[in-house]
Order: sequence, then structure tokens, then C-alpha cells
Amino acid sequence: MAAAPPPNSPESRTYDADSVVAEVTDPGRDRVGVAVLAHGAGGNRHAVILRALADELSARGLLVARIDLPYRQRRPKGPPSPSTAAADRAGIVAACETFRVGGAPLIVGGHSYGGRQASMAVAEDPDLADGLLLTSYPLHPPGKPDRLRTEHLPSISVPTVIVHGSTDPFATPDELADAVALIPAPTRVVEIEKVGHNLNPDRKPTAALTADAVFDTLIG
Repeated sequence: MAAAPPPNSPESRTYDADSVVAEVTDPGRDRVGVAVLAHGAGGNRHAVILRALADELSARGLLVARIDLPYRQRRPKGPPSPSTAAADRAGIVAACETFRVGGAPLIVGGHSYGGRQASMAVAEDPDLADGLLLTSYPLHPPGKPDRLRTEHLPSISVPTVIVHGSTDPFATPDELADAVALIPAPTRVVEIEKVGHNLNPDRKPTAALTADAVFDTLIG
């Protein structure tokens, strides 16, 4: 279940225009880049993991836009439909175009379904972003390791960070390693011990470890 939105602060504002709905966290100083992050299948832009990442990344100088995917804009609850996945990718593209700032590096990604759609958008258009951040990539449905979601991975040509819980039922560490080998771009995996698909950012240093990898691998 998605978390309720926190009260807005001077560093956070809601953007709602041109079919893009986002919560934008600005570092309040010289920006070093931009991150556009999408939520998982059951969530929205107020998901705990996205808020934790936004706080950590913005504290280090990134403007972070946590977006609601188009399917979530249409209805407040329920999972996405495979028939509208292309529209969700188009929404990610629109958000990247909205929040790109000059020549600053832009990272796109998200949690689970949102990250998967972002990775597919990057595979379709390598110029969309300068880096890819995937948290809890849903490599296969739980209990169905034969249904791999890897077809587009060889087309990813931007540096990538993948954050994975060691007990995530959507992929074992070994399964994920095999999938990562398909990505020709530099790719770093951050494994969070003894956590599952939600990455438990309230009790684990998930956000800090993610930010470390983002700045080491994607920002430089």
C-alpha cells in the first residue's frame, strides 16, 4: 500500500502540468544533476522508497522528481495493465523532457514496475537519460523464474545502478547476476542484506548506499 504524502516543505513542491504529475525535491543550491523516479505497480509518487531516495539524493545535490505514472493518474488504486505499459513509458519520457536542466546529467529509473518501464524507455531511446537507477528490478514474477523480463537488457547503453534485496522473491542474487551480464553498459549492483522487495529504507541504509552508487557510477 502506498504511503500517505508528507506535508510539503520549502524544498518540495507538486508539479502538475502537461500530463506530468510529480513531487519535486530541490536541493536548494547548485544542482549537480536531475533524477526522475517512478513508483512500483501498487504505489504512487509518495511511496516510502521513493521519498527516502529523494531525501538522500537531493541532500547530495540532485533535483529529484517522483512521478505518478499515467495509469496511476487515471485511477488512485490498482495495478497497471500490460495494455497501457507503452503509455507509462511515454509518461516517463515526458517527465524527463520536463525536468531536464541544461547540460546537467539526468538519471531516470524507479522502483520495480516503474524501474522496469524506465529501463525499457532507455533501451528504446539511449538519449533519454545519462544513467539508469533501478531499485528492486522485477526480473520475473515470484515463483516463476522461467518468465524472465530480460529481452530489452542488451539494448541498454547507459551506466546503470541496480539496488536489490537479498531475499527479493522477484529475483535471487544469482538470477540477477545472470541478467546483469546481458547489459553491455557499465552496471553496478548494490545488494541490501536480509531485505525483500520493499528494500526497507526505514530500517536499512538503503537510500545512503543507493546514493553512494549513483554518485560513484552515474554522476562521477
